[in-house]
Amino acid sequence: MKTIYRKTICKHCVPLFPFSIPIFFSRRSTGCVETQNLTCVLDFHLMGFSEDPTLQSLLFGLFLSMYLVTVLGNLLIILLIISDTHLHTPMYFFLCNLSLADVGFTSTTVPKMIVDIHIHSTVISYMGCLTQMSLFLICGCMDDLILTVMAYDRFVAICHPLHYQVIMNPRRCAFLVSVSFVASLLESLLHNLILLPVTCFKAVEISNFFCDPSQLLNLTCDDTFNHDTVIYLIGIVFGFFPISGILFSYYKIMSSILKIPSPDGKCKAFSTCGSHLLVVCLFYGSGFGVYLSASFSTSSRKSAVASLMYTLVTPMLNPFIYSLRNRDIKRALQRTLNRIS
Repeated sequence: MKTIYRKTICKHCVPLFPFSIPIFFSRRSTGCVETQNLTCVLDFHLMGFSEDPTLQSLLFGLFLSMYLVTVLGNLLIILLIISDTHLHTPMYFFLCNLSLADVGFTSTTVPKMIVDIHIHSTVISYMGCLTQMSLFLICGCMDDLILTVMAYDRFVAICHPLHYQVIMNPRRCAFLVSVSFVASLLESLLHNLILLPVTCFKAVEISNFFCDPSQLLNLTCDDTFNHDTVIYLIGIVFGFFPISGILFSYYKIMSSILKIPSPDGKCKAFSTCGSHLLVVCLFYGSGFGVYLSASFSTSSRKSAVASLMYTLVTPMLNPFIYSLRNRDIKRALQRTLNRIS
């Protein structure tokens, strides 16, 4: 990281040799006298958790064990769905993609954090930060959109059960997942188009354990009005629309369930979407908690703990939710264990 001391803040003052040694520059004809620091970033510092040496071993063991449980649990779900022909249905096809996105979502942030705790480092390179941000956005958006697709799948299964096989055919399922992946790439590309031209930042400390896109945008020296406009549009397209789709699907699902005369039929219908609904509540609840904590708290530790909820805790709980509440997964696991034994 190199700092340029600039004796102006007006638009007429042009920096010379911005990546060389500290230089003082100004145009005297403009009458600029105010001093401003511009930071040309080569590295960022992730200021997420406590730097207390006595806590480093505890945090290292805790996060490493949680990460291993997350990865192994989701990989187990994927292997069960692939190996067991009874699970070759649209619902489990989407669940397999959700588990894959969860593994990627966690693996883009947590391993770096674990290594940093072990070697007592907070540094991440500029390009490494942008790469981590890109992968984080792709996997996070995939999580978001796959959950929306799964809500649509449950809507078709409960509201149109006689046409379920026709509507949710393999070709349409593959199309929905492909659209989700392309949309995730597009969101990541839009963020990169905003940040790649930026060379100077107000500071290099990121109040989190990974390169949070919102915090990176807040650190830029440029006028943030256009950036904020684009981010709001991205939030509407990739946030508001998926949430609206999930809410609409469950509104229709609840309307259909209430029309079922028998209590057993209602319980059976609701059990088919109970696990998905619980995962949706965890994912969006923790996500909203992160941004609310960022709005009302300036503590980097609180922001990092809130981010940990949806980057690690929620993906870790997903396999347990689907395995403990799902008879098909339990039976597939039992058949796999019998084959192995």
